[in-house]
Amino acid sequence: MSVWPAWEVREGGDSTAWFQVRLAFTDGARVDALAVVGGGCVSLEDVRAQPALSLDDLAVLAEWIEEPLFEACGATGEPGAEGEESGSGRRARPSWPRGIEGRWLVAQEYRAAQEEGVDPVLAVMCATGHSRRKSLRMISQARDAGFLTPRHARR
Repeated sequence: MSVWPAWEVREGGDSTAWFQVRLAFTDGARVDALAVVGGGCVSLEDVRAQPALSLDDLAVLAEWIEEPLFEACGATGEPGAEGEESGSGRRARPSWPRGIEGRWLVAQEYRAAQEEGVDPVLAVMCATGHSRRKSLRMISQARDAGFLTPRHARR
């Protein structure tokens, strides 16, 4: 993966930087993106891929490039870290408890969504503010902790 700065804007005490990002794969596939790092967040403004990305791949693209982008601009994405001026954290997502309490809450969200007849994975995504991949991992951890029935069990 290659990351190089495109431009930077400073306003007040805040800084927003745009970066060109290129992911080149051994099979010849390529992804070019224009990413913005500001306020402790990574946003994608433009993405071009050859061949086209699936929706799942597009949804996790920001996660693929987040760490290298923060390294390129000298920020770690952690609140109060050197290089980060806003101290707002990496993303504007709700605070979600870790460990057993977080797993129990994931299970509660999942079951409530099932009872309402809506997509339980989407409900967990909305509640936690995490991507689909991370939410699926959290749901799996809730299953492993015994808060949800095993996936292979049918109702």
